[in-house]
Amino acid sequence: MNFGTPEFVLGIVAVSTGGWLLNNWIRARHGYALEDEWFGKTEKADPAATRQQAETHAKLLERVEYLEKRTAALETIVTDSGYDVARQIEALSALDTARSPAATPAPAHRAR
Repeated sequence: MNFGTPEFVLGIVAVSTGGWLLNNWIRARHGYALEDEWFGKTEKADPAATRQQAETHAKLLERVEYLEKRTAALETIVTDSGYDVARQIEALSALDTARSPAATPAPAHRAR
């Protein structure tokens, strides 16, 4: 048997690769962490954590949209020359009340 032939070397590489693939398949099937080519571990994804992360992401996007609307309204109020400011402030309060009616108290009006 000649160990220096290319067929022998390719056979060793094929057997090693096949064993690595079989090992990872068995580990994945039984829920163990997979080993990558640099001897690190890749944990199996947790569906509950992924779902919770998606819900948190959706809430944060909703909050960003709310803050963008509020910022746009505040920019309009600040850059306006004073014309119809009271109406815009009331519209901003209505926007805040529509989002969370229990958290925002009713505005107190002063008698003039």
